[in-house]
Amino acid sequence: MIDDYTRENLALVADTSLSGLRVARELDRIVAERGMPVTIVSDNGTEFTSMAILQWVQGNGIDWHYIAPGKPQQNGFIESFNGKLRDECLNETLFTSLDEAKENLKEWKDDYNQHRPHSSLGNLTPQEFSEKKTLDKMAA
Repeated sequence: MIDDYTRENLALVADTSLSGLRVARELDRIVAERGMPVTIVSDNGTEFTSMAILQWVQGNGIDWHYIAPGKPQQNGFIESFNGKLRDECLNETLFTSLDEAKENLKEWKDDYNQHRPHSSLGNLTPQEFSEKKTLDKMAA
C-alpha cells in the first residue's frame, strides 16, 4: 500500500495468501498510525473486493475507488512500484522460508522509504517528504 501524496510504502505483506480480512487488518493498523485516508484506489483483485473490505469501507466511511478492469494505467504509480519490487527484490531472490521473505521485504521497504529520492517529491525520499510535511503542518 502506497500513500499517493508522500509516496511512502505503508504496508508490504508477505504471506502464503492475502485475504480481504488481512488487508482490512493492515488498513486498521495504518489508520491507527496515520489517520483515516480520504480515498483509497485499488484494482479489482479479490482481496480488495471481498466482503471483509466492503464491510471495512462501509464501517469507516471511506471513498474506495476501483480502477477499470484491464486498465492498470489508471493506477500507474502502484504499477510502477510493483514493477520495481518485482525486479529488485522478488525476482532476484529464491526465498527458502516465509520468514526470509518477510525480512527481505522489510529491508526493501525501508530502503525504498528512507534512501530513494523521488523527483516528484523535490528529490526527497518518501520519509523525508512526509516528515517535512508534518513539520510544515505543525508550524502552520
